[in-house]
Amino acid sequence: MNNAQKNLKMGYVWMICLVAACGGLLFGYDWVVIGGAKPFYEAWFSIADPALSGWAMSSALVGCIFGALVSGWCADKFGRKLPLILAAILFSASAWGTAVASNFDMFVIYRIVGGVGIGLASAISPLYIAEVSPAEKRGRFVAINQLTIVIGVLGAQLINLMIAKPVEPGVTMEAIAQSWNGQTGWRWMFGAELVPALAFLVLMFFVPESPRWLMKAGKREKARQMLERIGSRDYAEQTLADIEHTLAKDNHKVAWSTLLQPQIKPIVIIGMVLAIFQQWCGINVIFNYAQEIFASAGFDINGTLKSIVATGLINLVFTVAALPLVDKLGRRKLMLLGASGLTIIYVLIAGAYAAGIMGWPVLVLVLAAIAIYALTLAPVTWVLLSEIFPNRVRGLAMSLGTLALWIACFLLTYTFPLLNAGLGAAGSFLLYGVICAFGYLYILRHVPETKGVTLEALEEQLAAKHGKSPTVANTHQAH
Repeated sequence: MNNAQKNLKMGYVWMICLVAACGGLLFGYDWVVIGGAKPFYEAWFSIADPALSGWAMSSALVGCIFGALVSGWCADKFGRKLPLILAAILFSASAWGTAVASNFDMFVIYRIVGGVGIGLASAISPLYIAEVSPAEKRGRFVAINQLTIVIGVLGAQLINLMIAKPVEPGVTMEAIAQSWNGQTGWRWMFGAELVPALAFLVLMFFVPESPRWLMKAGKREKARQMLERIGSRDYAEQTLADIEHTLAKDNHKVAWSTLLQPQIKPIVIIGMVLAIFQQWCGINVIFNYAQEIFASAGFDINGTLKSIVATGLINLVFTVAALPLVDKLGRRKLMLLGASGLTIIYVLIAGAYAAGIMGWPVLVLVLAAIAIYALTLAPVTWVLLSEIFPNRVRGLAMSLGTLALWIACFLLTYTFPLLNAGLGAAGSFLLYGVICAFGYLYILRHVPETKGVTLEALEEQLAAKHGKSPTVANTHQAH
């Protein structure tokens, strides 16, 4: 079916996808705001133990793991819309709670609450976008979710920089605790998230439910009406027929055990490995432990905050550049580029630290690593996770993939202070380089190309690859 026959209403598709992607914006803000606030809340709570510092940074990931764990059940039981509304409520509660926290335990509890919101949004926002997007533009639309994550990251970094007052070199933790930054500034950094969180909550009431979930729930007429808001009547009927074809193959109740079926298990494993690799490639330690990384390169607190904003700007620029490339070059090529590029850059960063090179050379290499990540692994992993799983188990499988991602992220974030203390910055980055090299080999061998193929045709292709059904993909290719 060509574009004329589809008569796609791209303005409407953009609108609903951008609203859903606000979950990504809040994910990015909530995830990174703690990095800039770290020296100030640590002083206020008198955190000096590396293990306690790691817990403060990684506590939200406990919530992420729980949110990811229940996201599949929520998505299959209640649809894609209601869980995103819940995520918006949790983001709002977290922003308020961390801003007014009177003790460390309260601070951690509300970080975990926000983490549950991240876990839900990180799984369901790209899932929803993939299910409402036309096949030939799906990569670009799902990558929009990564763009909003990056905008949220940069927003948090800029707000941290604007709120924080200059800190004198060599100032003690006790002096920071008594300063405006230590008493009030870090609270405003967390509280500022309340504005986009409430906006997301309101806007989510104006987006429709996913047509693929509506079909799965037996609401064909509502699914048809929703699809006719995206394209022509012919487009709606053809899409409904494709969805019915894949759902008809298995109308049994979906349970976790379904993911272990021979035709599904290999695809689930690919998704989980990609999710884990996106975290263990090491980039998130730069965002979460920017203070330690830049301090070890000779930057003070003021220089660190400015360097953090530089990482956010590079992240944004290269994420925007990635949007057309996801559908033009394809997912597989970009993933291979990212894994190989990071391997080389991490070896150079490790060499710089080992040789005692300080200042701007390290900053340039860090920015190069972020540029490669933003162009490749960051957006493409979410695109692949949102599209490779079969229709009937997509919610549960996406939940499992996202769960693997957040467990990996927790281990990465919690262990970095220990790795940094034991191996030093050089050893830590060399380890991440080795992981990226292994990631390259796995992608080369196992990850298929998925650009320009409908979700239903992709399901047929992957099932055929594992010898479970004849492929009819060529009849469903997007033209």
